[in-house]
Amino acid sequence: MDAEFMENLIFKAEALIEALPYMQLFSGKYFVVKYGGQAMVSDEMMATVVADIVLLKHIGIKPVLVHGGGKEVNEMMRRLGKEPRFVGGLRVTDDETMEIVEMVLLGKVNRHIVALLNRCGARAVGLSGGDAGLFQARVKPFSPGGSSGKDVDLGRVGEINWVDISLIETLSENDYIPVVSSIGADSSWESLNINADHAAGELAGALQAEKLIILTDVEGIYQRTEKGTRFISAIKEKEIRTLIRDGQINGGMIPKVEACLRALEQGVARTHIIDGRRKHALILEIFTDAGIGTMVTL
Repeated sequence: MDAEFMENLIFKAEALIEALPYMQLFSGKYFVVKYGGQAMVSDEMMATVVADIVLLKHIGIKPVLVHGGGKEVNEMMRRLGKEPRFVGGLRVTDDETMEIVEMVLLGKVNRHIVALLNRCGARAVGLSGGDAGLFQARVKPFSPGGSSGKDVDLGRVGEINWVDISLIETLSENDYIPVVSSIGADSSWESLNINADHAAGELAGALQAEKLIILTDVEGIYQRTEKGTRFISAIKEKEIRTLIRDGQINGGMIPKVEACLRALEQGVARTHIIDGRRKHALILEIFTDAGIGTMVTL
């Protein structure tokens, strides 16, 4: 047998041995994976994420996938003559925009992810956060600060005040993978647009998940220093607050770190922001000693 071929087989075997303790540790635990950004754009990248999630399910982990679809919503809005607007990383959502959000997230993105999972051998079920009262929410005011000190009306943007995990538990215990779109409902069952990062953080906390993993389109968190840009592999809340105040964590990264901190406050063991564009990013993060991305802790 070719020596190089044998070395390759040994390398694969050693990788499995390295992963074994993590498989034993995480079996039976909930992992909430937030999927979004440019990591969702390429079919090839989506295929590797889906394969990773199906693998997690088959080794006894209980993955729950929460997705956004901001790029697709932006594209549809522009096709319909509306220009997207954001404040502090959150989409300003009037009634017409809410209709577009529901159409894209539920009618396109959710169904596509569910189909990919099912084709890969899973049993996936698509949900809206409004289904069975999963994400019970209220309208979220937002104040950007500044000299005016006035709140910005975000419209039908919601913040979650309660998560009913009973449906998620039922599906997971019966071997299904829940795929949840980031739409909630208020007390009148009117739909509200929930930031997908925030939704994932709240769900992870309610489930007491072992991990919250946010897949995005950057490697993690960076800091500008006098010597250049420094990648941060692990960061605590105090440093996060400083970087937000200094403007180094801004835009769409703010909801991501907020989601991690909120999940940690509710008892989630570990939270991670990783690059979903990297092939098999989930496997590299979960089952290798080195890991990738930025780990957020309190």
